[in-house]
Amino acid sequence: MGTELKLRIRDSTAHCRLTKLLSAFHVETQHQENFFFDGANNELSSQQVVLFLRFYGDDTPQCFMSLKARAVLDEGVYRVDEEVEENFEPAVGRACVAQPEKLSSVECGILKMLKEKFGVLNFVGLGGFVNVRDVYKWEGLKLEVDKTLYEFGTNHEIECETSDPEGVKKVLEEFLKENRIQYSYSQASKFEVAIESDFRALKMLQKDQINSHGV
Repeated sequence: MGTELKLRIRDSTAHCRLTKLLSAFHVETQHQENFFFDGANNELSSQQVVLFLRFYGDDTPQCFMSLKARAVLDEGVYRVDEEVEENFEPAVGRACVAQPEKLSSVECGILKMLKEKFGVLNFVGLGGFVNVRDVYKWEGLKLEVDKTLYEFGTNHEIECETSDPEGVKKVLEEFLKENRIQYSYSQASKFEVAIESDFRALKMLQKDQINSHGV
């Protein structure tokens, strides 16, 4: 089971302040594009399975197919029961984004498993988002500060994979409060926000902002 801490950063001003505070610990910036898929008959979403392609648009283009199953997000702690990732040819990935039905004919371990386990014969696209991720090594932690671009607006978040989410939460909350950075516990994953209607997704962000901690 994978475990990750997710804290929503209130707005672009708070995001800018956070990245400046962490600038001395910066490791890299990743430019990502994420596109999600389901079976034509909702075979994956009905089983709480998320399938997506992630493209990295840096000097050397890369693409990965990822699967996450039975994820739960509670009080900013995100737990995934099953997580699988494998390399995917970027050109093939782009073709599948343009025509999701092409996934049915691609030879891939994840896709083979989905066909055998869930009987997926055809795929449909669910949309996606662009994400700019700044990675930092800070206080022994790997922090990922995200600026996520949706069709309806921009979201900011800090994530940290950890086996001690409550301990890391305490450390990060103290840091954010000391530096007057408003935040809240993420209430929805990026995928959940992306596939909701613009109205409902915007309401999620507004709710996080209303419940923000700090000053």
